[in-house]
Amino acid sequence: MTLPLADPMIRRVALVRLRVGLGDLLCSLPALQRLRAARPDLRVSLITWAETAPVVARMGGAVDELLPFPGADGIPERPPDRGGRRAFLAAAAERRFDLALQVYGDRPAANVVTAALGARLTGGFAPIGWEPPPGRERLHLRYPVHLHEADRHLRLIEHLGVPAGGPARLEFPLTGGDRAEHAATLARHGLSPGRYAVLHPGASSPTRRWPAEDFAAVGDALAADGLAVVLTGVPAEHALAAAVGAAMRAPAVDLTGATSLGGLAALLRDSAVLVGNDTGSAHLAAAVGARAVTVFLPGDPVRWAHRGPRARAMVADVPCAPCPHLVCPIDFRCARSVRPRAVIGAARELAGQGYR
Repeated sequence: MTLPLADPMIRRVALVRLRVGLGDLLCSLPALQRLRAARPDLRVSLITWAETAPVVARMGGAVDELLPFPGADGIPERPPDRGGRRAFLAAAAERRFDLALQVYGDRPAANVVTAALGARLTGGFAPIGWEPPPGRERLHLRYPVHLHEADRHLRLIEHLGVPAGGPARLEFPLTGGDRAEHAATLARHGLSPGRYAVLHPGASSPTRRWPAEDFAAVGDALAADGLAVVLTGVPAEHALAAAVGAAMRAPAVDLTGATSLGGLAALLRDSAVLVGNDTGSAHLAAAVGARAVTVFLPGDPVRWAHRGPRARAMVADVPCAPCPHLVCPIDFRCARSVRPRAVIGAARELAGQGYR
């Protein structure tokens, strides 16, 4: 049996990603680029949420289209739009997919969505405890929980026929508009490349947010080293950034909600260091080559921590981490186990300030 991604008869492919996170999509990109290089003849439809369009647009030629997903039972990112299901399935049927792949992860509901697309062949990740349909075993890969997120997707496409290559490498190309916005931001706030640190205190779930007073301690230490301190986040995180700024003794520039995605990428690229939670900013920093210290509380560093001389992972030292909870059901002990002093040391090391 010819592996599907090496089969010239496979021309139209649906990739069922169903993720809203910036980091999720950035970690998919190395596999998408490898797939495009191996099979430039494929038409690749990425099935995910409409709101991710700005990130998908940065994927260049790796994806041909975003097919907006209306949600489904068992997919937790957004409540289902039940009225949109029929139109979504009709749009999928019109495309006459040769192959539909579950690239969501370890969730059987995503396999149900994949099967409903009507593709000639279905495959992708096989969640733990879920068995592929008879005769389709070779089209699936048991979800490789021991690998980094980006490597999981590379392993899948290699399993399905794309030649093996080098290690995963995240990318986020900057446009002329991004660079112009960034230059204006620096000038407006009196910031110089390499002379400011970025604090990103937000995250989508409360359990992934290191306390504001701990971020403030880091900010004050880096300010004492002579770095300007910049706060970032999405518009909904204004209160989080304000809490950090209020707890700091030193002044901070609050850019929460004030940059575009590309502007944030440029801001991170030119920073001395980013200190943030296990969230999209850490992956964006990796994609533009920024130095970053990432605080992991319930998150899984095996899956999400980036490697290399410009990255440091500060991991909770508690037996209940990693865990799946969005709100801690006990006493949030993972947050207390990550000490500001350790984070300050890692940030100073990356920023080139040294210990004081």
